[in-house]
Amino acid sequence: MTTVAPRSRLSLPVDAALFRQVFRRHAAGVAVVTADAGRGPAGVTVTSLASLSAEPPLLSFSISATASTWPHLRDADTAVVHLLGAAHTELARTFATSGIDRFAAPTRWRRLPTGEPVLDGAAAWLRIWLEHRHPAGGSHLVIGLIEEVGIAEAGGPLLYHDGTYHAL
Repeated sequence: MTTVAPRSRLSLPVDAALFRQVFRRHAAGVAVVTADAGRGPAGVTVTSLASLSAEPPLLSFSISATASTWPHLRDADTAVVHLLGAAHTELARTFATSGIDRFAAPTRWRRLPTGEPVLDGAAAWLRIWLEHRHPAGGSHLVIGLIEEVGIAEAGGPLLYHDGTYHAL
């Protein structure tokens, strides 16, 4: 096991490569966030999803400031967070890939009556009001108020660990 000596508060932060290496040891659930700010549907795979509060129901996730989906989430009022199941590895890869039409076939999706793009077959989805967007380093922390949910049949989750997707 490799350890790094603690630094004083006045020292430089941990190197980005080391930070990534450490967090590769942390398994995380996989979600896709979709939105439409009036320029067509956009979406991105995230592994930083967290439940913040049950009353009121709040969640958070982070997105890189350089992500192609960031301007859509910045400008949209609402979004949909899709929790992915064990069978959704390709969907996760599609929404993690830059420079492609993530909503083209074979992606199956529709619009909710409120207009947001929702992916077919997700283990669960949550329609959120985008309450807060906070700059945080090279990313943005997004906090959403959950307004509506949909749940599919129970199944195993999709996890991301050490740079790879895994079914539990």
